[in-house]
Amino acid sequence: MKNFFKLLVSIFALFLFTACSSKNPPLQTVQKVELNKYLGSWYEIARYEHFFEKDCKNVTANYSMMDKETIKVINRCTKIQTNEKKEAMGRAYAIDESNSKLKVSFFRPFYGDYWVLMLDENYKYAVVGTPSREYLWILARTSKLDEKIKNEILQKLPTLGFETSKLIWTIQE
Repeated sequence: MKNFFKLLVSIFALFLFTACSSKNPPLQTVQKVELNKYLGSWYEIARYEHFFEKDCKNVTANYSMMDKETIKVINRCTKIQTNEKKEAMGRAYAIDESNSKLKVSFFRPFYGDYWVLMLDENYKYAVVGTPSREYLWILARTSKLDEKIKNEILQKLPTLGFETSKLIWTIQE
């Protein structure tokens, strides 16, 4: 038990050190997200790789209200090699009145950041990331994104501190 406590303290110290030593400027989000417009289905257009979506295609996310303050999140994907369908259910909540900064959990009690960085005025696409720049998603209401919009997003990402070379373009069939 003593070793476990030491491990937890070490992990917390490492997290605190890396969070405080970020080379990136503070990340700006959109001014306002109207949750009722944001709810519904989104297709993943691109992402930074991470273990929970590794080797996935046909990735979608669906958002709906669980109650007045909690958003139900259902992420789905199909494994590329096996065609096995995967689903993860989580929950999210806004941390301020703008609704552009959310906390999301698939493994409670642990929550991660979900910040809306770009959002089409008609809610046709969104770019979501984390202040650490470790996670990034480009989402759209359709499985394909217009090339002009895609290029505009790709031009803006470096100004926010995100490397476009790290993007994995999601297979949508």
